Amino acid sequence: MPALGCCVDAAVAPPAYANSPLGSLPAPPPLPLSFISGAPPPTPMSPTSASAGSVAADVDVSHWSPSHSASLYKIDSWGAPYFAVNPSGNVSVRPYGHATLAHQEIDLLKIVKKVSDPKSVGGLGLQLPLIVRLPDVLRDRLESIQSAFEFAIQTQGYEARYQGVFPVKCNQDRFVVEDIVKFGSQFRFGLEAGSKPELLLAMSCLCKGSPEALLVCNGFKDAEYITLALLARKLDLNAVIVLEQEEEVDLVIEISKKLNVRPVIGARAKLRTKHSGHFGSTSGEKGKFGLTTTQILRVVKKLEVAEMLDCFQLLHFHIGSQIPSTALLTDGVGEAAQIYCELVRLGANMQVIDIGGGLGIDYDGSKSADSDLSVAYTLEEYASAVVQAIRYVCDRKNVKHPVLCSESGRAIVSHHSILIFEAVSTSVSRAAPVAMSPLGLQFLVEGLTEDARSDYTKMTTAALRAKEIGASDPVRTYHVNLSIFTSIPDYWAIGQLFPIVPIHHLDERPGVRGVLSDLTCDSDGKIDKFIGGGTSLPLHEMVGGGCGERGPYYLGMFLGGAYEEALGGVHNLFGGPSVVRVLQSDGPHSFAVTRAMPGPTCGDVLRVMQHEPELMFETLKHRAEEYCGQEHGSNGGDGDTDDYDHGMANNSALASSLAQYFHSMPYLVVPSSCSLTAINNGGGLYYCNGEDYDAVVDSSPNEDEQWSYCYA
Repeated sequence: MPALGCCVDAAVAPPAYANSPLGSLPAPPPLPLSFISGAPPPTPMSPTSASAGSVAADVDVSHWSPSHSASLYKIDSWGAPYFAVNPSGNVSVRPYGHATLAHQEIDLLKIVKKVSDPKSVGGLGLQLPLIVRLPDVLRDRLESIQSAFEFAIQTQGYEARYQGVFPVKCNQDRFVVEDIVKFGSQFRFGLEAGSKPELLLAMSCLCKGSPEALLVCNGFKDAEYITLALLARKLDLNAVIVLEQEEEVDLVIEISKKLNVRPVIGARAKLRTKHSGHFGSTSGEKGKFGLTTTQILRVVKKLEVAEMLDCFQLLHFHIGSQIPSTALLTDGVGEAAQIYCELVRLGANMQVIDIGGGLGIDYDGSKSADSDLSVAYTLEEYASAVVQAIRYVCDRKNVKHPVLCSESGRAIVSHHSILIFEAVSTSVSRAAPVAMSPLGLQFLVEGLTEDARSDYTKMTTAALRAKEIGASDPVRTYHVNLSIFTSIPDYWAIGQLFPIVPIHHLDERPGVRGVLSDLTCDSDGKIDKFIGGGTSLPLHEMVGGGCGERGPYYLGMFLGGAYEEALGGVHNLFGGPSVVRVLQSDGPHSFAVTRAMPGPTCGDVLRVMQHEPELMFETLKHRAEEYCGQEHGSNGGDGDTDDYDHGMANNSALASSLAQYFHSMPYLVVPSSCSLTAINNGGGLYYCNGEDYDAVVDSSPNEDEQWSYCYA
């Protein structure tokens, strides 16, 4: 594939976008005003173009390049090193980050076309919205974190290892968790669970992981939870029961003796260090979780009395998600290291410091410590700060360096998942103008005083200039085939912003600004806040709606791989998106779809709310037979056999039509993706290449058969 478009002229500001809230670019007057207002782009020979300033002197404003779009949408900032804009004007995926070679880049639009095109033309026939999972990116994220800690350990002379865990609450999808265990096995990478179902899935997955991998058991615990964690140790899994409440230690002591299992115990410390942002509400002395130093001392005493103080081996803490700076991180880690050293002095068999989550994501590309959407450090700086803070305290206290553990879920999975959805139409709200004839307007003006006429002239001039530069053009509403409550719930719930950009046409200058409105019957089902502080998004014209001569208009939400799928609900009974798993390959398009799952059908989401689609269908079928029978009786009358057969055929056709609705997705079937009913064998469908997929389709397997997992 050709070289990255965003690497060409990356420092050149896009014409007409200097004051756009999405970027901090040099201001070429007066073009910024025309765009912010939503005006159409200036023509190559317009006066506006001729006076565009130094930037326009270097860049022909009639030409818009992919590098301009990369700067406008800040893809080079929040997307690096995994996303860029290619010379074709499409978003491309760099699956191995900085190590990705040019021919290994994956065109995101080609993935969407392969997935959504009908089977008759070689596609998979899946309906959008769509989640594209990229295991190669997942592997690179895990390896990058591991590498950052290993480098810090080596350069600072730290005398223990790093051994991370993935908190499954960030994304409980089976294949995501299995991939993390597989990719992390060589690093002893483990899992963290916060509930009984999460503990069950973690136990199952870690049976295929490293024997030394940690299974950190967090969250509030009852006797069942503690029993299950102790049974994990009987299965030779390295489970650690982390105490969240002081009373839990009594249950651990009692149940472990009954089961004759020697537990490994940790405690979550409630630190004084507090994260002041939105994600810091669980930190500080008034936080929801953890034990105060006084409570930890009482736990030590109870374990000592029970002759189980040697079981106390791990200290856990959590400052909060999205830690904005290494200064705050250093304060919290240093405070926890002091507690760790004191526990060693008291006789506990301490081995591990678990620093929890907090490794942040730069959602807006600003690299700022003053926002919940960004962080002011790199992976390497984060790891270095942790290692340095713990080494400093332990060396002063003459305590052996502990194994370092972190629960960096957001940092591991955010980048690997992309939500793709279509814009299906646009609308503009315009106020009706007040009608007045030219003669009436002249009469009105002539009746004004001289000062009033002067004011009128100035206002008219200003209004005409505003119209000339497009200031009167309203922001458009782009109606998207999506439920925000299902697929981007954090936007609605806590105002979390994610990068949203068109995934194609990025070699063209966006001509309008728009907000996004979803399918739900809810006024909150819209997105009108975007990264960079904007209340609208630069978008391209939709010619002929979403299916005109330009084809469908696709947008992507990025960095949403953590939390969004688990938090999504079924508001208006819209279910989740279709999901595909895509690996980089050496084929002609640089990728292979290794697994595809159609989104939940109408029947699936009805079952979630305790409805029974089979009984519902039978009810509707009987109603159809009754209604059609009455209709036939009123029109026929002589019991003719042909009429009877015709009525039965109508009944059958109506019943078949009703049945189809239970098996289709709740989302709109737009013309670009009609006839996109995917084959669903209950466990999803698997795709290797055109020949293998056609063979799968033609084989018509029994309901209980499973497709084999394979690569292209």
